[in-house]
Amino acid sequence: MAEIGSTLRESRMRARIDISEVESATKIRAKYLRALENEEWDLLPGPVYVKSFLKTYGDFLGLDSRLLIDEFKRRYERPADNELRAIASTARERDRRTSTPGALSRLLLSPRSVIGVALLVIVAALYVIGSHNPGKSLHTSSPITPATTGGASPHRRQPHHHHRRASTGTGSRKHTSTSASTTTSGGQPTTSTGTGTTPAGTTDASLAIVPTATVWICVVNQSGTPLITATDYSPGQTIPTLSAPEILVTLGNTSATLTADGKPYPISGGQVTNLKITPQGVSTSATVASCG
Repeated sequence: MAEIGSTLRESRMRARIDISEVESATKIRAKYLRALENEEWDLLPGPVYVKSFLKTYGDFLGLDSRLLIDEFKRRYERPADNELRAIASTARERDRRTSTPGALSRLLLSPRSVIGVALLVIVAALYVIGSHNPGKSLHTSSPITPATTGGASPHRRQPHHHHRRASTGTGSRKHTSTSASTTTSGGQPTTSTGTGTTPAGTTDASLAIVPTATVWICVVNQSGTPLITATDYSPGQTIPTLSAPEILVTLGNTSATLTADGKPYPISGGQVTNLKITPQGVSTSATVASCG
């Protein structure tokens, strides 16, 4: 395949399309489009954005964007030669150690092996002792019986606790329970009120995204697991409401409306936007969501 940048530039020039028209149609800034055509990858935000921009730009020009992305991965994302040599050297060293005659002896004399053998010996000894004394109980102490004096009954009646009612000069005061703490069958604390029980707190944030124009979206949770894989969304496409203790979202532009934790969150400017949503609110983030 020809150079990525020259393929994009020649296709645009053959179609007689100005770079400003591409910027307006794809919502990708002109300086990033020129960086793609000149293969100046250092001027772009990162590999995730490069692949997203290649897809959007290639689709706009009618090219096979998948081939462009595969070519970028093949040329610029493969490991360096010194890393490959280090991996191969490590594998050879591991094979050499496991194949030597002393490897088995080192394995047998390792601390874990010694502890495992000791545990097996203890279990076997306990089994032998238990088989020779099958009728002996583990608890051999005599039961304690209560002492009796003067012919009194050994059984004592438990005192009954009576609730006393406080009274005043005008009558009795009633105690009204306003709330009480209880526990659900699942073990989660709830608060009881006069109308029923409700969860003690909410631990997840929520996010709803509605595209207003073509927009690239990537969303991950606090562990980095993708909730929305990196792709372009068009107006009218339905995106399910997302929920996680922490949500990190990256938008290729601001052509979307956001509702975070049930409240509208306005965005504008047309540039790449990074946000972090938690149950405490929404904040801008310097971290770019990576959907790989």
